[in-house]
Amino acid sequence: MVEVRPARADEFARVGELTLAAYHAIGIGSPEYDSQLADAERRAREAELLVAVVDGAVAGTITLVGRGSAWREVARPDEDELRMLAVDPAFQARGVGETLVRACQLSRNLVASSAPGMAAAHRLYARLGFRRNPARDWSPRPGLPLIVFEWRSQPVGRGASGPRHAARIGSDDG
Repeated sequence: MVEVRPARADEFARVGELTLAAYHAIGIGSPEYDSQLADAERRAREAELLVAVVDGAVAGTITLVGRGSAWREVARPDEDELRMLAVDPAFQARGVGETLVRACQLSRNLVASSAPGMAAAHRLYARLGFRRNPARDWSPRPGLPLIVFEWRSQPVGRGASGPRHAARIGSDDG
């Protein structure tokens, strides 16, 4: 069972290390971006920092960025944005990333940017109903192209800010 909930202050260092390691493992990083990847405390203050916990261990993390957050990069007013999805290698291929993204899908419309080489993330987004939108592709700096995926929620009568609570979601997708 994977539990998704807001990160606690005593987990910020672990979340920062996990995020930084996951991005370095796929060749993404720069001194400026590394400081953002490692700064889980700031993300928790300025966005919604979620963790996936398996058997008491932080197995993964994602940042859900709503309106008014400095962490927004490409989201439109009717969208929340997914940032910095990272799964500990010991927990990969066990549904942790999928469970994190599904928990965010309880929100309103979502958008996510991804580097072209992040094939596992692209497969995950496609499996969860995200669609590529090449018209929104962009680059935060020369040499780092990003491709954009969008997901549209169905109206469910929730407030515009979406739910902001922990979710327990079981995953048996392997």
